[in-house]
Amino acid sequence: MMKPLKIGLLVVGGLMVGTLLTLRVTGLAPGHPSAEEYANAGRSARPGLWLKGEIVREPVTNWDWVNQFSDPFGENATVLETRTWYGIPHSVRVLLVPRGDKLYLQSSAQTFRLNEEFPYAKAWWRNVERDPRVRLKIDGKIYEMTVVLIQDRAEVARLRGGRDPVVKEMAADGNEYITEEWHYWRVYQRNVPEYGTD
Repeated sequence: MMKPLKIGLLVVGGLMVGTLLTLRVTGLAPGHPSAEEYANAGRSARPGLWLKGEIVREPVTNWDWVNQFSDPFGENATVLETRTWYGIPHSVRVLLVPRGDKLYLQSSAQTFRLNEEFPYAKAWWRNVERDPRVRLKIDGKIYEMTVVLIQDRAEVARLRGGRDPVVKEMAADGNEYITEEWHYWRVYQRNVPEYGTD
């Protein structure tokens, strides 16, 4: 009885290792739902694993060109790869906010995610809190980055065009309740040559 069980476990283990090695080579981008499918799924989509693409080693001094890839449901949506504690990457589609020489990453908690404290509402939030080294895929190219959470609410409000990062609405009974919480991270390039002295 033990011999068939051992053989079965070896076969399953071999298949899992083979699948992971294949995905490591080929990459696996996160799911690509339509805006309607995303809303119907409680603002959730299938995460991906490793991202594939040419790694950019040159420093970027103006990020405004990223605006053309700001649709998370578009073909060229930007994708973020985070590091998990168990060693297999977790990647998701994200929204970037370029401001000239500065780049920001934005994300919000809505619906059921508001029941969890930050950063526990999203797996990738937990990942970047533990290890801020990430990879961004923009227009088919990989940028190795480090993200830093912006904790100043006034700065987040400024990035949101003067809107409060905590969005509230009035219920029928006259009580206020939170409908959205926005978080921003400053994104810095890493593994690039010096930016120069001028």
